[in-house]
Amino acid sequence: MYDNPYEQNKHKQSQETMKRKIDVAAKRRKAETVIKNGQIVDVFNQELIEADVAIQDGSIVGIGQYDGEHIINAQGKYIAPSFIDSHVHIESSMVTPQTFAKVVLPHGVTTIIADPHEIANVAGAEGIQYMLDSSENLALNVYMMVPSCVPATRFQNAGAVLKAEDIAPFYQHPRVLGLGEVMDYPSVNHNEETMVQKLYDAYIKNVKVDGHAAGLGPDAINVYMTAGIRTDHESISVQEAKDRLQRGMYLIIRQGSVAKDLPQLIDVITDKNARRCLFGTDDKHIDDLVAEGSINHNVKLAIQHGVDPINAIQMASLSAAECYGLDQKGAIAPGYDADLLILSDLRQVEIEQVFSAGKRVAEKGKYIAQQENNVQPPPTLKHRIRVADMTTEQLNIHMASSHSAHIIGIVPNRLVTEHLVEDVQVDQGLFQSSVERDQLKLAVIERHHQTGNVGLGIVKGLGIKKGAIATTIAHDSHNIITAGTNDQDMLYAVKAIKDMGGGLVIVENEKVVASLALPIAGLISGDSVEQVHYTLKELKAGLRYIGASMEFNPFLTLSFLALPVIPDLKITDKGLFDVINFKHIDVEVNE
Repeated sequence: MYDNPYEQNKHKQSQETMKRKIDVAAKRRKAETVIKNGQIVDVFNQELIEADVAIQDGSIVGIGQYDGEHIINAQGKYIAPSFIDSHVHIESSMVTPQTFAKVVLPHGVTTIIADPHEIANVAGAEGIQYMLDSSENLALNVYMMVPSCVPATRFQNAGAVLKAEDIAPFYQHPRVLGLGEVMDYPSVNHNEETMVQKLYDAYIKNVKVDGHAAGLGPDAINVYMTAGIRTDHESISVQEAKDRLQRGMYLIIRQGSVAKDLPQLIDVITDKNARRCLFGTDDKHIDDLVAEGSINHNVKLAIQHGVDPINAIQMASLSAAECYGLDQKGAIAPGYDADLLILSDLRQVEIEQVFSAGKRVAEKGKYIAQQENNVQPPPTLKHRIRVADMTTEQLNIHMASSHSAHIIGIVPNRLVTEHLVEDVQVDQGLFQSSVERDQLKLAVIERHHQTGNVGLGIVKGLGIKKGAIATTIAHDSHNIITAGTNDQDMLYAVKAIKDMGGGLVIVENEKVVASLALPIAGLISGDSVEQVHYTLKELKAGLRYIGASMEFNPFLTLSFLALPVIPDLKITDKGLFDVINFKHIDVEVNE
């Protein structure tokens, strides 16, 4: 067995296949398929060329004039390399890998670099293995980065702990490309032994390492680069993006359901540095994937902000392939995989047909490939909501000597939050949610080990006028997180989550307004995309009914309030967390 996936990929074809391809390239025999009368998007020279594209055994074998057994007439349309999502968590779509493939392929995405750290935080190595097994033999090329930080930090309880020896065996898998986003900067900076071992194992295996440098300045980027970490998807300003590019990092420009960073970062792109810039969605709900697409949306948005169309396509293909060592992907050229698109409009990124390994897998927005993977999740990935019955006393936020509190301030469509200090309503020494002030109680309930932990805080910006919401999608440890206007509805929402086996729920007057069950690890539905999409529409209507802000996705925003590695203030099952100073703090301001 080869030591790393790059070598494995190079040796996967037989000698007979290679000979056949060479014969076609040399025009001694007809190609399986030839695409004629198209304008090829040349991402190497940033220009359009008119030539045939010859395809044999899943690969492009020639650009020029070719005869084929099967002829596709492009009718003057554009032939472009298909798109690569450089950083995505499939679990955030709330559907299985098989269903996810059916959704993104019609949007021109034929390759993804997935990080299964959501399910790993719930179920450890078993969760990773399920994601690998259920993504085999799909028309979508699913590569993975093995999670580096399970749990994300020591300041929370996740469902699993993955040490270096737990993740190292996954490097032998042909679709594992390296170590997933390293988000525990303090552990890297201070040479914490378990983190250094993970980084050193990746170094020895000569695999890639992704970063997660939220809020980190130039000096911290120096540390990350020295540790072998080569990408970041957390930049939120041009200066942060430039700092990373100057120090040799690949810049992943994210446009997802919560974090919509592309408009703020797009000005950093030039003809000189575009080869080091790529696109990722990170976390994107299935309704957003259906409505606006995946990486095709990033490409279209970049063009709208002034990026040259070929440059934008190059970032979504060749740049991503080069970053992750996928040297047979990302271009329309001999020796590259026949993963390509036929576009009717270059600027509007209108996709007519999608090909993966030379096979047509989508046409005019419809998935048409044959699904060969029917892997089901093991029973152990279900029934993972382990929470005892709760009382309202467990939600009490005591305000003994002050009416001033530390509050999490939501920044719409951003993962960062504000650390607010405001006066709050207090009754008999206890905090009271206030709809008028938009100050709502927030709780994280540990759901993996029955610790009984309940972390409490206050959130401003959700806009909820009545009732409560709750979900088991709470990055990255995925405990139960709930926010509401009153304790009774919050408790009822937690009970509903437990009864469903995980998911999302809206409650008012101790009645369920809308809900979506996610029985696979509390993260994923086994239903069809149509059913999940319909239920999400019901949830959106329910959010509108209880008065939640429609300026952003309240459930997705709520889920990231539990991630204690993105500034400024977050919450875990152990309490309110100051990310800047990396410590838990009291809700009450101690004068």
